[in-house]
Amino acid sequence: MFELLPGTGVVLPHNAGVLRFGMSERAAQWAVATLADVRETWVCQAGWAFTACYEGLELLAYGDVIDRLSRTEYDVDGLAAVHLFRYGAGPSIPSVPSAVPVVLRDVDLFGYPAVEVLDALGPDPHPTVKLRPALDRAPAGYLREVGLLAQAVVWGG
Repeated sequence: MFELLPGTGVVLPHNAGVLRFGMSERAAQWAVATLADVRETWVCQAGWAFTACYEGLELLAYGDVIDRLSRTEYDVDGLAAVHLFRYGAGPSIPSVPSAVPVVLRDVDLFGYPAVEVLDALGPDPHPTVKLRPALDRAPAGYLREVGLLAQAVVWGG
């Protein structure tokens, strides 16, 4: 089970540790590497990024973010964000629950239809949490992605 802790980070399954906001790339990769192969990737405005696949989920973590519009309040040293995606879901809406729970406030975000998740948590569960797709695009499906940021910023898309 992955547990989202707004303001803190993400608890990894099997006592692999916690991806804590502000931690170094090396420490974050080390924790995730106990679960899955880590692959470096690229994220715009991030100093580093990596992905890993774990039992049907893809984890994307990135950090050392610099806002190119010189809004220094959006700069983040160390781990800045963690996203979890339903692996292979692509743009389609998943029609079955995930094999691995992803929990926020005791609600399995990928374990119940999007309508039920949003009924339980509300449309805006926390300023640093982003749930996708929006309910209007997945009235009968399951959520495909969840993102957790170190601090609230204006989300794109």
